[in-house]
Amino acid sequence: MNIRVRRGMQSLKAAPRYAGGGAMSNVAGKAYVMNVITPMRPRLTWINRLGFMLTRALPSTTKSLFGLLFIHFGRWAIVKRARWPDYGQGPQKLQNDYMLFSSNFNGTWDQYLDSFSDGIPTGVDLYWVSSTKFPHSIPSTPFKDYIRVNQLDTDYYYNATPGAAVRDIKSALRVRRAVLTLAQQQNSLTPEDFQKTYVAALCLVQNDLGYQGYAPVASDDTKNADRNREDYVNNQQKAAAALI
Repeated sequence: MNIRVRRGMQSLKAAPRYAGGGAMSNVAGKAYVMNVITPMRPRLTWINRLGFMLTRALPSTTKSLFGLLFIHFGRWAIVKRARWPDYGQGPQKLQNDYMLFSSNFNGTWDQYLDSFSDGIPTGVDLYWVSSTKFPHSIPSTPFKDYIRVNQLDTDYYYNATPGAAVRDIKSALRVRRAVLTLAQQQNSLTPEDFQKTYVAALCLVQNDLGYQGYAPVASDDTKNADRNREDYVNNQQKAAAALI
């Protein structure tokens, strides 16, 4: 995944464009990308810096966040007002520092923010504690309004597996490992023993063999990705034979 915010705040008013001429979508297949930038009161920025230092030192404090398995990743970063990036707009005279939150996830915008309010409200409040006029994550409606006002459309978003969600990818990797293990064992086992090993492996990954379903119709990325990798997929039988 790759998310990039390329321009200063003053030049981000127009909707971004892609090569086809239309507005760039925040959706790529099953994934949605979110970039939110919020002003921070400089006298309170140290609270977030200290919190982030503690989080890095004690990763277990983010345990509840890692429990949200539909999230590809989420990142909070502080942009100091004296270090605002200059992409040709000239030096900025800013009164505030800024919090940049970047994330991409499976599901809808509402589902994502609801999961924050329902699952980790205290953590979310701490992440944005220094942000100006942050209304807290509960109730969820003011929280969503705050995010909506401060969200920026994405200039460029690439998703290597647009037709697959996080759980689809993890399932596919488990199946792949099971198949490779069977391929390595087949020459050393009798047909009877291999059948038992195969059945045991099948039982272990049976919940990973479901159909991953379709991506939202708002995105053509899945169809385009399938077309681009068609030759690769069609040659997998030869690749598998070479492994054996």
